[in-house]
Amino acid sequence: MLDGGNCCTAVEADPQQPLILERAEKEPEKKCITVVSDRVKKHCSCSPEKVKSKILSFVPILQWLPRYKLKDWILGDIMSGLIVGILLVPQSIAYSLLASQDPIYGLYTSFFSSIIYAILGSSRHISVGIFGVLCLLVGQVVDRELAVAGYLPESSFGSNNSDALLAGQGNSSNVECDRSCYAITVGATVTFTAGIYQVLMGLLQVGFVSVYLSDSLLSGFATGASLTILTSQIKYLLGLNVPRAHGWFTLFKTWYSLLTNMAETNICDLITSLVCLAVLIPAKELNDRFKSKLKAPIPFELFVVVIATLASHFGHFNSKYGSGVAGVIPTGFAPPQLPAWTLIPNVAVDAFSIAIVGFAITVSLSEMFAKKHGYTVDANQEMYAIGFCNILPSFFRCFTTSAALTKTLVKESTGCQTQMSGLVTAAILLLVLLVIAPLFYSLQKCVLAVIIVVNLRGALRKFRDVPRMWRVNKIDASIWLITMATSALVNTELGLLVGVLVSAFFVLGRTQQAQVLELGRAASREHYENVSSYRGLQTHFGVAVFRYGAPIYYANQSLFKKSLYKCANLNPVKEKAQRLKFEKNKKQKGTEEGAKGMPEDKQNRESEASSSVILMLDEKSSRSVCSLVIDCSGILFLDTAGVNALKEVRKDYRELAVEVVLAQCNTSVLDSLERGGYYDSKKDGEVGKNNMIFFTIADAVSYVQNLNVPNGDCDNKS
Repeated sequence: MLDGGNCCTAVEADPQQPLILERAEKEPEKKCITVVSDRVKKHCSCSPEKVKSKILSFVPILQWLPRYKLKDWILGDIMSGLIVGILLVPQSIAYSLLASQDPIYGLYTSFFSSIIYAILGSSRHISVGIFGVLCLLVGQVVDRELAVAGYLPESSFGSNNSDALLAGQGNSSNVECDRSCYAITVGATVTFTAGIYQVLMGLLQVGFVSVYLSDSLLSGFATGASLTILTSQIKYLLGLNVPRAHGWFTLFKTWYSLLTNMAETNICDLITSLVCLAVLIPAKELNDRFKSKLKAPIPFELFVVVIATLASHFGHFNSKYGSGVAGVIPTGFAPPQLPAWTLIPNVAVDAFSIAIVGFAITVSLSEMFAKKHGYTVDANQEMYAIGFCNILPSFFRCFTTSAALTKTLVKESTGCQTQMSGLVTAAILLLVLLVIAPLFYSLQKCVLAVIIVVNLRGALRKFRDVPRMWRVNKIDASIWLITMATSALVNTELGLLVGVLVSAFFVLGRTQQAQVLELGRAASREHYENVSSYRGLQTHFGVAVFRYGAPIYYANQSLFKKSLYKCANLNPVKEKAQRLKFEKNKKQKGTEEGAKGMPEDKQNRESEASSSVILMLDEKSSRSVCSLVIDCSGILFLDTAGVNALKEVRKDYRELAVEVVLAQCNTSVLDSLERGGYYDSKKDGEVGKNNMIFFTIADAVSYVQNLNVPNGDCDNKS
């Protein structure tokens, strides 16, 4: 039991008496100016120890590199870095196609992101680089801005269009900018803007945002985007020259373009695609099936790329059959350039959704592998790391990156111990950039599309899990299906927003669906549970015990009252209305009969009948339930409307001589009740009764039973 006063000591109660706990004294609330001042002092104060701590936390490599166990870790890091680097070469070139960029920019992106994350990342295992969903989002923005700028769709990957615009429209220097140049300018600007968003979120300490993006939401979004990616690659598999669709319903627009241009299929590209698919799909399945026995996955993609490049070069597929090829891939690095500041307003909204997706994927993967291997990661530091993996490379003509599940799994399974493996991967990519890249001139675009399609197997397999997800949790399955369908059929970015809104809707919906449950006491001990869920529970005569399993706030307070009245089988509002109506009719009838001169004995009989009806109403309401005990253990919080709802319930039932008491309230609910004036006894003129809050249901039941005995309203029986 809790009294309305505030105390700071605990009292040991008599076992026969209700449990009494006295609240500890609360710390006085600080003014906003004081709170802000304290936080500024905390974060802006400077000392050598604090500077060192900040630097070490911001640059994690300074923490783990001095403690690096060379003999134990170096072999695993070299092996995993080497394997991931080999896998990244064909994938970097392929995903450049998805981002509407030349192959060299995919290699740049993977190289710089591997180095920067190794320095700033707090996860030991994730592989940061090109991710298919982000490439799709970037590619959609690039194609849209190319169309706005007046560039025609390119006819071959890596070739330069004859149409050129002055760089002043999208670049910072006064030189001509062809289609390829403008495409990477847009891509780098989107990447820079997304990185700025991510760093700002890190500065604002909003890493907790990732918890609001559930696994079902992210999985549905990735699967829906995978369907869009698959559709976008069909034109390369068939060798068709159709522009990428923009706006909403791109899936339908793309398939319409494919079907109308099907007669123009390039037979050489089609045959090459079928052969590569016939090789890579079984090869990937073998890798998956025997991954426990293989020390490292076999790089079939690299083998296919090498063989296909040789076949295309010596077979002259480009000149003889018109097959699209990668074209010239230069060596070395281009000089850094600034983003196109004038493009930022055009891409700011797109960059925000890209930033959220990249951050969510990176944090979820880093936390998953950290938990698996027994260490912790800082979500805000991951925000900084992935943000700078986008900001700094954007000056070197790179596009957006994040963690990628497939490469992370490969990295972990091949013995990775630290981010030293990321530096080894960067060394492999550097070798390709400086020496090997030009050798991929004759590589067909359809081969790159095959690599992209084959790597979508994991996301597309999620469709097989839908029945299982539906059996386990229908709400999560619904979120997955809605997010997937919106991302695939309507718009990719909209799918993420719809997924977040649907998740929030379901959370709110659960609070709207909560029902008041009647509780009964177990026969062997003082424990109360739902009488409709368990057998053998006993109820108390004259005392009804109810539980509500949701917060009571403005959106569901009326539903709470409605559910309580229904469960108690006693609606005080209707009871009062019936009594008032009866009294009014009685008074009106008495006046009419008196005016008509009705005999006195007949008036007495009518009065006795009226009294009998009132007694029946009293028997129906008060005799069946004399007291209500509300178990508040499931009520997490109350707002003003929730407090008012409880006050109204207590007041309405008290007018029917039914006492309402609360039990097992948490401290948050108690504080809300106190601030809301629930304990204000002077208001109702009932001193002491309003201040009774109980810590156990048994104490509350015992209290109201003792109240009923002196009044003679109810028999004190269990």
